[in-house]
Amino acid sequence: MPRGSRQIIRLLGLLTAATALSACVTGRRSFDLPVKSAVSSAGTRGTVYIASVTDDRHFESDPSDPSIPSVDGDAAKMSAAQRDRMIGRQRNSFGKAMGDVSLPTDDSVRRKVRSLIADGLIQSGYRITTDPRVAQTISVSIRNFWGWMTPGFFALTFEAKIDCAITASGPAGVHTIIVKGYGINHGQFAKDANWIEAFDPAFEDFTSNLDAQLQDLRLQGTTVTEAASTASQ
Repeated sequence: MPRGSRQIIRLLGLLTAATALSACVTGRRSFDLPVKSAVSSAGTRGTVYIASVTDDRHFESDPSDPSIPSVDGDAAKMSAAQRDRMIGRQRNSFGKAMGDVSLPTDDSVRRKVRSLIADGLIQSGYRITTDPRVAQTISVSIRNFWGWMTPGFFALTFEAKIDCAITASGPAGVHTIIVKGYGINHGQFAKDANWIEAFDPAFEDFTSNLDAQLQDLRLQGTTVTEAASTASQ
């Protein structure tokens, strides 16, 4: 095939992809982000209670950086529950922010982070309890939990990042660690699977970093637990 013909075919393919992308970025995209369940632990390193998980992310209106949380509209007019579901923004072929990306209506970012931390603790040898009367508790502030897409000439780049401040209070005093996770994925279309495949490695990176930093929380004996009464938040 002549070189000119190949270039025309390639150009037509790119135009078709751009048209498809532009057609899929309006409205709201919603999907689940699975969190791998950890094998239950006998609590060889202690027991833990997660007292609270708060969504403290900062949203901006029309930020130039797609990695900064934003919504299609005014975030200040959203309820806390609505903002708690937002995890990204769709973008057209020119990089302009369009519709929202969210978790399903029965889920939330706080719930995802709670599951990530509980599973991370279990994998590290801790037992999760429902008794808030234990000597040590931890609280979590979600500083970032966000995914974004960057259009490219031949492919789309999907990225996700998580950033949480985790504070342990107990006999050893009060200690805080900052745990982060990052994931990246490349795909041809802005389908749900490509977003999920960016969050998956971000989840794995987060739990790996949590395990590496746990000693800085100075947890002692039977200390870390999760309240069943808040698991439905």
